[in-house]
Amino acid sequence: MKRRHSNVNGVVQEARTSPAAVAEEVLEKMLEDIATILSATESGKSRLYDEVLVMVDRILYRLALRRSNHVKSAAAAYLGINRNTFQNKMVKLGIDNHEE
Repeated sequence: MKRRHSNVNGVVQEARTSPAAVAEEVLEKMLEDIATILSATESGKSRLYDEVLVMVDRILYRLALRRSNHVKSAAAAYLGINRNTFQNKMVKLGIDNHEE
């Protein structure tokens, strides 16, 4: 029985060190700093959630465009979304396809 228990612990430990888990930890630390910066200038109702989501979207879209040599269909595929959705969101985010 003890051997089975150690396998469970090994799986839990492996899950904590997966690339996604490590990336989530890094992102959490960075978001902590970003939240501190943005909340310091807030007056009234916070828009922290919306502001951070827009930032993340904009960064992911620019990253996808760079990694796909500015081919929208390839950038959309990289993000796992439809090309039309990608195009519409690009416009909404104010991203120029050839920004650098």
